[in-house]
Amino acid sequence: MGGLVLKLAPKERVLINGVVIENGDRRSRFSIMTPQANVLRLRDAIHPEEVNTPVRRVCYAAQLVLSGDTEPDQARQQLLRRVEELSQVFTDTDSRRVLADATEALVAEQYYKCLKALRSLLPREERLMAYEQ
Repeated sequence: MGGLVLKLAPKERVLINGVVIENGDRRSRFSIMTPQANVLRLRDAIHPEEVNTPVRRVCYAAQLVLSGDTEPDQARQQLLRRVEELSQVFTDTDSRRVLADATEALVAEQYYKCLKALRSLLPREERLMAYEQ
């Protein structure tokens, strides 16, 4: 089985190519076979009022592409710049690898993969922000 495998809880919602789909009363699993499909779990979505840190801003910009609210061609350059800016702050080896993965995904126009990589930086950013206060 290829493609992106989604495992959904009962009544969980997911956005696929701009269409909100709600799962039924049972857990389910299905595969997205279209390589360039834009998929976003709504439980993982960042809401506008939560966009209050540098990593969250970049994640939100990638999320807007997945939701169909921003054209990929317009967003790509801006996202690449923002990822580069993050690389000035996140200098450890693990973070650099994550940022390289996000950049690679952007170049390949794989916005879900980019968002997934960037989201892994959120706990690190939270720790850094707590340390600086």
